[in-house]
Amino acid sequence: MTIPPTNAGWRDRPAGMPAGVPPPTVPLSFLAAAAVGLVACGVSIVAVRASIVRDPTTDRVVGAAHLAMLATLSMGVLGALHQFIPVITQRALASVRLSRATFLSWLGGAWLLPIGFLARREGVVEAGGALAATAVTLLVINVWGALSARSDSAAVRGLRLSVLGLVVTACYGVVYVIDRRGQWFDLSSHVVLAHACVGLLAWLGLAYVSVAQKLWPMFMLSHVPGRQRSAKLSVWALFGGTVLLSAGLLGNFWPLAVLGAGGAALGLAAHLTSLVRTIRHRRRGADLHLGFVSASAIWLIIGATLALAGALTLGANHPRGVALVAAAVGAVAGWLLVALVGHSFKIVPFIAWSSLRARGVSTTSDGAQLMFADLFNRHWAAVDFALVNAGVASLVAGIAASSTSAIGLGGGLLACVGVITAIDLAWRPLRLRASRPSVESGEPSPITLAAELRTRPTKSSR
Repeated sequence: MTIPPTNAGWRDRPAGMPAGVPPPTVPLSFLAAAAVGLVACGVSIVAVRASIVRDPTTDRVVGAAHLAMLATLSMGVLGALHQFIPVITQRALASVRLSRATFLSWLGGAWLLPIGFLARREGVVEAGGALAATAVTLLVINVWGALSARSDSAAVRGLRLSVLGLVVTACYGVVYVIDRRGQWFDLSSHVVLAHACVGLLAWLGLAYVSVAQKLWPMFMLSHVPGRQRSAKLSVWALFGGTVLLSAGLLGNFWPLAVLGAGGAALGLAAHLTSLVRTIRHRRRGADLHLGFVSASAIWLIIGATLALAGALTLGANHPRGVALVAAAVGAVAGWLLVALVGHSFKIVPFIAWSSLRARGVSTTSDGAQLMFADLFNRHWAAVDFALVNAGVASLVAGIAASSTSAIGLGGGLLACVGVITAIDLAWRPLRLRASRPSVESGEPSPITLAAELRTRPTKSSR
């Protein structure tokens, strides 16, 4: 059953904004929570750095990993999907209320699951798993009407498959949570890795690969001529290869896993080919966004290299091979994290600008026309670029070399990235909003009144 779309919730929708786009509070809630999740993830990495070196599959490490995968990356990607699925498909989501319910459910699951793992509280783990499963169900109901439209677009097809990848990831998680009490099967490292591959590649990776097909040309002012064969290949090869890879790991059938890894590598290579073509045809000069996108691509290449090295080392030196594979997972997560942070400096100002224009704010404090770049500090964004790449580098190198100090440094840097990103992207929009008159009341804000009182001439000066 398809729920009829509703547009409730954004009374002051600015002219030109597609009717299906939800109110700004929907995507911004997810993105703000992702910044908080990154801070918690960095702190937890510092706390469990010794366990990461001893055994990266222990409950404490799994808890920190879930803060990265659920509370940070998945939370941010969900926010982006709620904003851009209506833009890409030109169809509204089913309900704004479902979007808000999805956020609250995912927020509960994304925090309770890691807390349960870290504290070894099975009841908390089960509650978090139930909330996460509820959020996935609500998301499917909410977006499926928009994604079910017939389309030859690689982006739309990729988004469908990424939502399917999220469902498969959730099914893996539900079974694992149930097994923690029943212990029906051996939850060994290759079984956990099968779950991680689907979550990282078929859900998060494929979602980014799909949305990037629209975001890159828009943000780089690029028009790539000809048919986008690499875009379609990246979607189908990445999804199909990941399914085979996960199945091979789950069944401990290595020929199937190798075949799947080859398919996934082909899809990711096609993704990088699309990026190179987009950069080559861009009309906008090199900027910080291009730096973020390029750096994230480098982390993807490093992750693939470490995964290959780990697979070749496992037989001869199992502990060393496990460390390299864990470092590969960290590098692939770094690919997504650097991309998420970089795109947030485009996506959040875009959403905030629309919200401010809806409230009648069209100029900066000095009277100039309000632009996207006015809504964040570019110097702090550059600091963010340096810190997030340094944090990922320190974390990946620390895992590969079994260095607790390097891992701790990486976690601390990532926590700083979460704080800086949140403050930089929120401070100027909130300040502009508070300093301008309300459209609904037509009255000046307290900040405006205070400024007028300070500049009003006194009796002695008349």
